Amino acid sequence: MRVALIICTYQRPIPTVTLLHSVYKQKRCPDDIIVVDGSLNDASERALQAEGFNEVVYYRVGDDERGLTKQRNYGIDHLDPAVDIVCFLDDDTVLHPNYFKALLNTYTLYPEALGVGGYISNEISWKKVEETFVPTKHQFFYDGYVRSDGSRFVLRKKLGLDANTPPGFLPDFSHGRSVSFIPPSGKIYPVEQFMGGVASYRIAALKAQRFSEYFEGYGLYEDADFTLRLSQKGKLYVNTNAQLHHYHDPDGRPNKYKYGKMVIRNGWYVWRVRYPKPSIKARLKWNATSGLLTAIRFSNALSMSKQVRMEAFTESIGRVVGWLSLLFSKPKVTHS
Repeated sequence: MRVALIICTYQRPIPTVTLLHSVYKQKRCPDDIIVVDGSLNDASERALQAEGFNEVVYYRVGDDERGLTKQRNYGIDHLDPAVDIVCFLDDDTVLHPNYFKALLNTYTLYPEALGVGGYISNEISWKKVEETFVPTKHQFFYDGYVRSDGSRFVLRKKLGLDANTPPGFLPDFSHGRSVSFIPPSGKIYPVEQFMGGVASYRIAALKAQRFSEYFEGYGLYEDADFTLRLSQKGKLYVNTNAQLHHYHDPDGRPNKYKYGKMVIRNGWYVWRVRYPKPSIKARLKWNATSGLLTAIRFSNALSMSKQVRMEAFTESIGRVVGWLSLLFSKPKVTHS
């Protein structure tokens, strides 16, 4: 298989260089590496040149192509025609040496796979337990592993609003558990959505389906949109042996008000991508859960440090505005 890596970046020269160093330490390196830079300056370009990454194909795009989904589509349009598998990585990730080898092995084991996601290993602490283990209300147990459950999920359990599907599958009222609730078991799990910053796809899937440019700029939940649409056409998997670290670099992120609006509006959008005509019960549960999560975020504004309080309050206002905006201006959903 000929493998290409596309890295879309914005205002992050140092994280991009760090990621590329980890790429070149791989047991199986990509055949082609493309960096699509939407930065407002040439700092990333100069950083790549200073490191001598001569094999990297670098593109710096302007306003018309700037934004995560636009930059991904731009990278796809500039691929070598001989490429079979296309990988995408967030610019603030760092790979374990076996990442690409494990990821690509999934396509050999599951030739029907249209896409395979990697596994972020530095964000959650899991513990291996016996299959007979009984978790407390503050724990989440899955496939022989247990982790602590956040306060929002604990409260959702009490109110009957917890996800009723496995991790990586979207309930009919949305608000599911992401692939971060899959344990580091070394197994390969079927899913219907995974994270876009640790993703790979067959080129045929990318030719048949574009990344939606509804998700302008930062592109929150663009990965859910793309994989939920793709999962209706074929199989998707997450390989927990394809591991990397994600460091959530603060540069290039939107302000908290805009982020809060995107949480609600983009969340509604991907819900309707998967469930175009949800039941009345599902609609009530979507709104109840959205309201609960907004209230929890408001409560953070009363209990955290001064800086975090302001961020939580600003994001909460954005969520409320985004929620109310759905009454007057719902996003137009594309299912193709």
